[in-house]
Amino acid sequence: MPLNELLPKAVRLHPRREAVVCGRLRMDYAAFAARVWRLCGALRRMGLAKGDRLAVLHENCHVFLESYFAAAHLGLILVPLNFRLSPGELGFILQDSGARALIAQGRFHAHIQDLPALAPGIEQLIWTQRSFERSAANEADYEDLLAAEPPDPPPPLALEDRDIAHLYYTSGTTGRPKGVMLTHGNVKSHALGTIAELHITDRDHWFHVAPLFHLADAWATFAITWAGGKHVILPVFDALRVLETIERERITLTNLIPTMLNLMVNEPRVGAFDYSSLRYMLSGGAPIAPETVRRIMETLHCDYVQTYGMTETSPYLTLSLLKGRLRSLPPEEQLRFKAKTGREFIDVRLRVVDDAGLDVAADETRVGEIIVQGDTVTPGYWNLPDETAEAIRDGWLYTGDLAVIDEEGYVTIVDRKKDMIITGGENVYSTEVENVLYRHEDILEAAVVGVPDPKWGEAVKAFVVPKPGRSVRPEEIIAFCRKHLASYKCPKGVELLESLPRTGSGKIYKKGLRS
Repeated sequence: MPLNELLPKAVRLHPRREAVVCGRLRMDYAAFAARVWRLCGALRRMGLAKGDRLAVLHENCHVFLESYFAAAHLGLILVPLNFRLSPGELGFILQDSGARALIAQGRFHAHIQDLPALAPGIEQLIWTQRSFERSAANEADYEDLLAAEPPDPPPPLALEDRDIAHLYYTSGTTGRPKGVMLTHGNVKSHALGTIAELHITDRDHWFHVAPLFHLADAWATFAITWAGGKHVILPVFDALRVLETIERERITLTNLIPTMLNLMVNEPRVGAFDYSSLRYMLSGGAPIAPETVRRIMETLHCDYVQTYGMTETSPYLTLSLLKGRLRSLPPEEQLRFKAKTGREFIDVRLRVVDDAGLDVAADETRVGEIIVQGDTVTPGYWNLPDETAEAIRDGWLYTGDLAVIDEEGYVTIVDRKKDMIITGGENVYSTEVENVLYRHEDILEAAVVGVPDPKWGEAVKAFVVPKPGRSVRPEEIIAFCRKHLASYKCPKGVELLESLPRTGSGKIYKKGLRS
């Protein structure tokens, strides 16, 4: 079943079932679909056709869900944008993807006012929640466009599994973002896998708290709709609002990052709400300690599932769901497995291999790289054949993550081959930050690593050697980075050194900086 049949199926089976709750707006599937059809009509009237790229810059909102489904029905390639990126970073992505149209939330108007110069390929700018006057002929109001269209489904469109559905941009190790191509087949396979693994049904209420521009949450757009469940949307994370909404909307499952969960369980009023509707609390995007897992289960009174995945894999590669025989283990043993990275996802084949490509022993001691294959794995990177060939070899995607594996098939990530830092669920590559630091006129050498942080899981830390005769303060360096990078990529701390530690071969010894 192609992606453009999921919403019509939900309308046939559950027309009056509540589908979307977004602030004060509540829609059943029939009403939600009507808005999607109107958006399809508006986009078609603009001349957008199969294969064209449509970008979205928005907080969590029903608009994001409508954009995902409208793109799927027209065969457009959706480009979700991280609103935390700088204007220059956004401009690069829009240019690289060749996006023809952008749906943007009014609150980002000042942030992206220079986009016409940075991304001249954008032919149409569609504003939501606009509180300002339009300044160009190619600007339109989202609600006005929908109001001018009939609520009729678009003409049938033949879609194949290999057709590209989404382009998600990830930070490149050289600072150049890479567009991860996900096909209709990738998205469909992952949706079915999550329905099977998590036993998702029309009784489920999914909570969109993690950003919809990120696959940690976006996958649920299709899986929940396929099952006929309810989407409950929160624009931005707020611990108290999340807890209140879980009770009010009878949330059954969601996927959050450890930083969010830590703030929730430490919220002073956490004990004031009813969490009896919760089936699963999923977490991913950063390491999590077993003690935190224990607190989540005891506080929220639900089962916990650790997840691990990549943008390149739609995203899930593993879940820490317990196999049947492990559920009879004592609670402490069960907790040990729940806190692991997890066992392979239902439609993924996962191996942990050494440098020779041989499987490491399943003894939780031998370390190897995780490699995977399956229907959820990307065909490659947008217009980057060399990077694609480097990542996917002999049909296997090499993740760059180092792990051990136990005799039950559960893996635990112990390190990353590349110097990627996961801070608050966002990926930051040290090379990208270092490249900015080296642009500072007073800096001679720089190295960036991730250090443990109780709030963010990891924090970005820079070690800097000033040029001879120059002086620079840590606050100045952080401010300099903020001019060129998204805030979450900027160092939280800077340490000034006379020299950086090096290995025998002369390379910077980052392990020594972390210790």
